[in-house]
This record gives sequence, C-alpha cells and structure tokens, in this order.
Amino acid sequence: MECKVYKLNELKNYRYVVVLSKYEGKILLSRHKERDTWETQGGHIEKGETPLEAAKRELFEESGAVEFSIKPIFDYWAGDDEGSSTGVVFFAEITELSNMPESEMEEVKTFSELPKELTYPDIAQVLFASAKELFN
Repeated sequence: MECKVYKLNELKNYRYVVVLSKYEGKILLSRHKERDTWETQGGHIEKGETPLEAAKRELFEESGAVEFSIKPIFDYWAGDDEGSSTGVVFFAEITELSNMPESEMEEVKTFSELPKELTYPDIAQVLFASAKELFN
C-alpha cells in the first residue's frame, strides 16, 4: 500500500477521514474487535456528511471522545494494485473520554510512539510522520 500527503483541499471527491488523536500528550489509537492491531480513528464519509462531521462522528464512535478540539491538517491518497482512495486527515486534541458506544472497536490505548502492531502500517507511518510536530 502506498500513501501520499497533499496540501489541504488539494484533492477532491473525498471518501474517507482519518483522525490522528492526542490524549494526555500521547497518541491515542483504537483496536478493532476482530484484530490484534492498532489503528487511527476514521472511516467513510456518509452521504450528506461533511468531512468534519464524519471526523467528529468517527472519533466519538471509535474512541469515546466527548470533549476535543479538531481541525483538518492535510489531504491524503492511499492505493495499491486493487484500487485507491482519497481523504482528509484531521488532528484531534482530546480532553475527555467517555465509554465507547457499541461499535466495531474493542478498546483504546495511548502510546508514546507508534506501536509495531498497526493495522495499516504503510498509511499510519506516513500520516504520523507528516504531522509529527503536532505530537511534540
């Protein structure tokens, strides 16, 4: 899988949002119920939804974040031989977590640095490297 970042609003026809989350000064990642790996919060932009609305919804659904500031930081493209997609990457600074709603996610955990056990390592490493100043 290849991943590239672009200036905000450079790409069009967004399909996904990715949220890079910070909680108590650390990276906050989620673990899917069916996987042993960690991932960012994010997902499809639903019909009639703006990227910001999708990012806020996905952040709550996949982490339980109820108090946070969130902003778009750049666009991304990810693809391989089977296809590609574009989306907007957001940065969220979370100040309060609540219980996660029933969803596909099992748990959330903070990390000082990206763990080796990532669901989408090729994508996560590129996105976090592009936003590293926000996590210092």
